[in-house]
Order: sequence, then structure tokens, then C-alpha cells
Amino acid sequence: MTFSAFTLRPYTEADEDAAIELWRRTWATHFPHIDFNSRVAWWRERWRQDLVPVTAIVVAECEGVLAGFMTIDQTSGYLDQIVVAPEHWGKGIALALVGEAKALSPGGIELLVNKDNLRAIRFYEKHGFAYAGEDKNPVSGIAVNRMAWKP
Repeated sequence: MTFSAFTLRPYTEADEDAAIELWRRTWATHFPHIDFNSRVAWWRERWRQDLVPVTAIVVAECEGVLAGFMTIDQTSGYLDQIVVAPEHWGKGIALALVGEAKALSPGGIELLVNKDNLRAIRFYEKHGFAYAGEDKNPVSGIAVNRMAWKP
């Protein structure tokens, strides 16, 4: 595994546009059959209303460019997002972001992952998360796996 040189830091308001674009580009790469361009306004609203006010957000930068981020609700331990730019997949950023999530929520973490996102499921299992049952995505209604990490 090749690791990129990157730094982690807390999210700032100045990161919003880069984070929104990173989300769009990454999800569009992973699920090319879904029109994520049409979802940007919705995502920006969700980002501003549902995530920024209540989650800890850590970003990863490579050479001054946003390469990833994660959002975790420290009260509930719910990990809503880990997003890593496709050109940085497999380079250690997601692992570092999961490590930050575990440090910020040491009592445990839960997350939802699309059943067809086998890459993510394997990643989470490899790093201590276990299948914790069936669920539905609260936004799309799609069946998902609930996964949990307990220290």
C-alpha cells in the first residue's frame, strides 16, 4: 500500500465548497448511474443544516487540496460520512479518518453503508467494524447495512 503525504485538520467554513465538490465527485465516481450533479443543492443544504452544526468534521489535505473528510456525531457515535477523493483511494486517508472518528467517539461508532458498496463494507470490516443488522437509508429509503465498532 502506498501512502500519500497528507495532513488532517478540523473543518473550517472556508472548506465548504471544496467539501461539497469532493462529495459530488467521489459519489459520482463510485455510483456513475446516479446523477449527483442534480443533488448538489440538496447536499449543500444537508451539509449546512444537518452536519456542520452537530458533527465533528475532520478534513484531509494533500498539498493544500482537500482530499477527504469525515463527519461524526460525538453524542450518538454516528459516522455519517467518510469521503476520499478517488485518486487517493487506497493511500491511507480513509484509515486515518476512521482513526480520528474512533478517537472522537471512543465509546463506539455506528454507520450505515449501502449494501452494494462492497469496497466500503470490506474496508470497515478490516478496521474493526461488524455487521449490526439491516436498516434503511433515512434519505433514500434504500436497504443498507448497519455496521458498528465497539472498543
